[in-house]
Amino acid sequence: MPKIDRAEKVRLLAATDEPFWAQGLVVAGMDEVGRGPLVGNVVVACVVMPREPLIEWVDDSKKLSESRREKVYQEILDTALHIGIGQATPQEIDEINILQATKKAMRQAAGQVPADVFLVDAVSNLGLKGLEVPIIKGDATSYSIAAASIVAKVVRDHQLMELDKLYPQYGLARNKGYGTAEHIAALKEYGPCPYHRRSFIKNFWP
Repeated sequence: MPKIDRAEKVRLLAATDEPFWAQGLVVAGMDEVGRGPLVGNVVVACVVMPREPLIEWVDDSKKLSESRREKVYQEILDTALHIGIGQATPQEIDEINILQATKKAMRQAAGQVPADVFLVDAVSNLGLKGLEVPIIKGDATSYSIAAASIVAKVVRDHQLMELDKLYPQYGLARNKGYGTAEHIAALKEYGPCPYHRRSFIKNFWP
């Protein structure tokens, strides 16, 4: 397998954002993490990155190792012009469903960021104060969305590691709240904790 040229990869990601930057527009990328897990918040990051310098390892957060993601996360914090974080709790997810909870968190994150254009991973019709551009697989296509995916992932992972200290029986530091065999077995044995999404665990808990 040929070695990936990181500089070339990040230039390809930035090419999606470049037409907006070239018009002098402030571009925000937005992505969520945590729509699928059984426990914890859904977390959204909305990130405005400068046109340059490009951070070499910005990529879809799922393609980076945990240690690499943590390093790039810190670089993004040091480089970004603006970062907004939105969240929806398990209770909100249960009350209004995961899609509406995700949109709520997206509007919350975007409201913290002054931008002309919002590049959004897949979700549309948010009613933001700016141009919304939904992009399928945006975290693998846009530099700004990829940066947001890293921020959202690390913020949520840190939350799950803290929950793991309170509720070690579920293995949350390892599974990050997803329904692994270990997690489901613990749920059946111990029942849910206050941070489980009741609407997501109906098949495992009465």
